Parts: sequence; structure tokens; C-alpha cells
Amino acid sequence: MTAAPFSWIRPEPWGIHIVPADAWVDPSRPVPRALVTHGHADHARGGHGKTIATPATLAIMELRYQTREGALPVEYGETVGIGGGVTATYLPAGHVLGSAQILLEHAGERVIITGDYKRAPDPTCAPFEVVPCDIFITEATFGLPVFTHPPIAEEIAKLLEARAENPDSCILVGAYALGKAQRVIAELRAAGHTDTIWLHGAMEAMCRLYEAHGVPLGDLRLVSDATKEQMRGGIVMAPPSALGDRWSRRLPDPITAMASGWMRVRQRARQRGVELPLVISDHADWGELTRTIAEVDPLETWITHGREEALLRWCELSQRRARALALVGYEDEDD
Repeated sequence: MTAAPFSWIRPEPWGIHIVPADAWVDPSRPVPRALVTHGHADHARGGHGKTIATPATLAIMELRYQTREGALPVEYGETVGIGGGVTATYLPAGHVLGSAQILLEHAGERVIITGDYKRAPDPTCAPFEVVPCDIFITEATFGLPVFTHPPIAEEIAKLLEARAENPDSCILVGAYALGKAQRVIAELRAAGHTDTIWLHGAMEAMCRLYEAHGVPLGDLRLVSDATKEQMRGGIVMAPPSALGDRWSRRLPDPITAMASGWMRVRQRARQRGVELPLVISDHADWGELTRTIAEVDPLETWITHGREEALLRWCELSQRRARALALVGYEDEDD
């Protein structure tokens, strides 16, 4: 008796189970063998027996979660056997440094698990690659038609314009510490901003890790090493949690900005007291999600987390088979 198609890969509440290999993709609890797509906390964690990921993701996990034992690095384009006749190939996802899609192959069947991804260019990470497969497992963080991310150059121009108009203040930018902060800094440099960018202490280690992996970020210094006068007319990067914190009192009349795809929702910006919302996302928007599914053209699309209903409906109207997976532990990060 032959096994049913794709019976070897099973969505469980805490992750995707690769049954023949007894391995898991992005599990939300410790397992003996984990394949990790990227370093954000809702996909990566410590405590696994063996962790298989790209070298950059493993470095991020060591920095954030003190993981070192059992690490198996896999380069982009490299294929490794993980047991039970299953192979895994790591492919760029375009989300953050080291982020990967994982192509799993078994018994002639091909499954791609994307983790999180975006299609917009990003100078800090390798671009997403479209690879055909039978089952395509996609996120849907911004899976509503209202979410259309503007070109990042437009948002960076807004930031630089606000800086020029307020030379006696500073612009305090809230940005997720892994990926978003480094992307904003790199885009500022690409736009010609060569001045010192000031960092909250929680940002420094990850920025230095990016630089160690070949991502130039220019002159970065700590706020704790500066006077108010030195920071006037400057740009300060901090975690979103620091925007309303006492820490910000050391800044010269800060204008509060936040870089997030959620800044498309005005109510979210108002709730957080954001004066300068910057719609900058490291996730695919609605157009990128639907275009990617069409380009990959899988037999079936599985939707892991986010706004599943709209994307399911789009697949249905496009005569594409799809299903939503009830996974736990995946959150709307500050993107």
C-alpha cells in the first residue's frame, strides 16, 4: 500500500512536522531536530538538539538565544539530507539577513516553506528566489488588499525631509532590532546620508553582526556616548518599545517616527504616538503575496499565519487549491 500524497509533511500546532525525518520547521517548542528559516523570535528559539539554518541565521541565534551546540550551517543553494529519504535545500527569502525558504523533497514531491519573505529589494539580504514546487507554504502577515507597501525610497525621503526641516531636534525612529533597523540605516546611506546615526544600546550588537556579514552601515554611535547638542539634527534608531520610554528624555526634542508595515493603519500610528509614520515592511504585501503564488504556481498553497481568509478567498477565485494552517506561536512582530 503506497502512502497518500504529501503524507510525509504534517502541520502541527507548534510547527511543520517532517515525519520520515522526525524533524520540524520553525517549531515553537524545543525539538531534537529543527530546520529554522530565520532568526526572529516567533520562528527561532533555543533548546533544540540540532539546528539546521544558514550561517547568518545561526550567528543571529547565537547572539539572541545563546545557541551554539548542534548547529549545522547550510549555505543558500546547498542541499542536505535530513533523514528518512528527505532532502532540504535552503533558498533566499529576502526577509532579513540569513532568511531562507526551505525546499523539502521526498518521494518525488516538492514542498517549499517560506518562513517570512518579501519581494521588494533590500540591500541587507539576498533577494527572494521563485522556485517551482507542488506545495507552497506562505505567510499572510499583510494578506489584505489594503496593504500595498510604497517604495522604500519614498519613505526614506520623508525621513530625510523631516530631519532637514527640524535642525534643532532629532528624529527618533522606532524599528525592529533585527532586520528593520539595519535596512533603514542601509537605505539612508544609499540615499546619501553619511552623517552619524545614533543607536539605542539594544541595537548595537545586531548592527555589528550585520557588518561582520558584509553589510556596511556607516558611522554608528551610541546615544549613551553623546550629548544632546551632538544629536541635534540627527537620526536616532531605537526599538519600538523605547519610543515612549524614559530613555528618550536624553534626546534633543525628538520627533517620533516608526518604520513598520503597520504604519499603513493610521489608528496604530496614533495609538503609539507616532508623529512620522514610515510604511516600511519586511513582509510581502498583498500584491507580492498573490504574485508570488501565481509565479510559483503550486498544486496547493498552505497559509501559515496572518490574514488567511482573504488569501484563501483569492486562491479560490483564481481556481487554486489552498488551506489555512492553525499554527501557534507566530505573532505580528513590529515588522
